[in-house]
Amino acid sequence: MKARALNGADEGFWLRAEKQSGGIGRLGRKWESPEGNLYCSTMVVCRAEDPQPSTLSFVAALAVHKAISAHVPHDDVRLKWPNDILVSGHKICGILLERSGEAVIVGIGVNIAVAPQVEGRIVTSLHKEGAEAGLTPASFLETLAQYFADAVHEWRLSGLPAILAAWQERAHPLGTRLSTSDEKGGRVEGEYAGLSDQGALRLRKADGALIEIHAGDVDVG
Repeated sequence: MKARALNGADEGFWLRAEKQSGGIGRLGRKWESPEGNLYCSTMVVCRAEDPQPSTLSFVAALAVHKAISAHVPHDDVRLKWPNDILVSGHKICGILLERSGEAVIVGIGVNIAVAPQVEGRIVTSLHKEGAEAGLTPASFLETLAQYFADAVHEWRLSGLPAILAAWQERAHPLGTRLSTSDEKGGRVEGEYAGLSDQGALRLRKADGALIEIHAGDVDVG
C-alpha cells in the first residue's frame, strides 16, 4: 500500500491479505496473522484543509467499532484510547497508521475466526462473540470499507470535534480507572476524564490533578 500511495493510487483503495508472514503492531511488536482473520490496509490522501492526519486513528477506530457492532449480537463493544476496540472487555483488533508521502496508510487487523495468544492480554474473535458462522474476512471488509468512507467524509465535513464526540459516546464511561505509562516509563493511574480538543487522553489523578496523555499503552481497571 505504501508503494501504491507513492505511485498515485486513488483514495478508497483497499488491500487485503489472507495471512501475513511479517505483520507488525504498535512500536514494532509482532502481530500474529493466522488465516481466517482480517488483515487489510487503505489510505487517506491528506488535504491542506483536513484535520491533523494523526487524528485518523479516531476515524479508523470509529469505523471498526461500527463494523464490529454490526456483526455481534450484543452491545459490549467499547473503544479504548486511542484506537483499541474491546469486545466483552477483550482485545479484538489492531490499528496502525503510517505516513507515506501525502498519504496516511491505515492498517487494520480484526480477529474474525481466530483469537491468537497474546502475552499479557486476553483476546477474542468475532466468531467467539457470536457473530454469524458464515462471516468471512472479505465480507467483514465490505462492511468496514463503507463505515470507513463515511467516517472520513464526516471528519472532513464536520471536523475533529464531531469525530471525538462520536468516539467518546462509544468509550468507557467517565470516571473509569485507567493506567498508562509516562515519558520516563513509569506508570500513571487515574480516572478517565474525557479527551482534549485534539484527542489527548485526560486523566484525573488521585490528588485531583488533571493531566493529558499524548502517547502510551492504556490499561482499564
